[in-house]
Amino acid sequence: MLVDYMHNVTDDPLGPHDVLIKLNATGICHSDIHFMLNDWALPKMSVFGTKCAGHEGAGVIVKVGDQVKNLKVGMRAGYKPIQDTCGACELCRGPYECYCPKAVFTGLAVDGSYKQYVVSPERYTTLIPDGVSDFIAGPIMCSASTIYTSIKDSALQPGDWAVFPGGGGGVGMQGVQLAKAMGLRPVAIDTGADKKKLCLETAGAEKFIDFKETPNVAEEVVKICDGIGAHAVFVTAVQSYPSSISLLGGRVGGKVMCIGLPPAGSFHIDVDPNQLVFKKQAVQGTLVSNMSDVDKTLDFAARGLLKPIYTVYPLSKFDEAVQKLRRGEIAGRAVVDFNSE
Repeated sequence: MLVDYMHNVTDDPLGPHDVLIKLNATGICHSDIHFMLNDWALPKMSVFGTKCAGHEGAGVIVKVGDQVKNLKVGMRAGYKPIQDTCGACELCRGPYECYCPKAVFTGLAVDGSYKQYVVSPERYTTLIPDGVSDFIAGPIMCSASTIYTSIKDSALQPGDWAVFPGGGGGVGMQGVQLAKAMGLRPVAIDTGADKKKLCLETAGAEKFIDFKETPNVAEEVVKICDGIGAHAVFVTAVQSYPSSISLLGGRVGGKVMCIGLPPAGSFHIDVDPNQLVFKKQAVQGTLVSNMSDVDKTLDFAARGLLKPIYTVYPLSKFDEAVQKLRRGEIAGRAVVDFNSE
């Protein structure tokens, strides 16, 4: 059972520049499942001596190292997909520190947020503002901030069409909300009455396309998007990659933004260079967010622009939540409450 990865004590030594965070909540991300199943052609967690996955934690600092300068006990803090970077390379000096070749991946190279006490370097710890609950802040550490960065990097302008295959899932639904807040016109693609209602009534999607009830999804997207096609497609549902470019239709400058990470060797995009050339279209990826973008996403939540679309599970239901996520049965985000058995 995947619940065996849960681990509630810290064995990690607290370094002089580190803080100890007691987590109150953690999101459950598909990336965690990939780490646990080892289907990304990466080293196993056990190679690093890692006992648990998880990378979307939110809680409070309960101890600081003797050389910590700015963070204090009692401050609210988050635990992100990357625990630390080198801080010295060209990427770390710019906006791409999360691509640092020495980045330490949380939940793979070090223990993740599926245990209640985690060690985080002061320099790479994110503070959580007042007014943002831990159940919202946890998923912001990865999913919401990542799709914010993807939307920002797409360079869409207010009024542009943003299409979200997987819009009813945890990442997609946060993306729909952020797109709406940024003045875009979001279209969610998913299936089921629950996801349709949440996408339209809560997240703010302008249109919802049920892929099981729509004979030709690409034609429907083109029809909705001015009869031309999406300005950008934000792929969080990996099964949508093979058809993602078709959602751009004839949109000049259209982009497919890759966010979801499929198992190694699956769900590729077949790209026709002629289409990219004649329509100035592009395919681009987003890994996770830099510290600045995480802060900006938290600010959207602090202003009430990221609504709490999540299902909270107690620790005893952790494995159930993971299995539901694997089957695509959770609308919005799944969050574990460490303080509820």
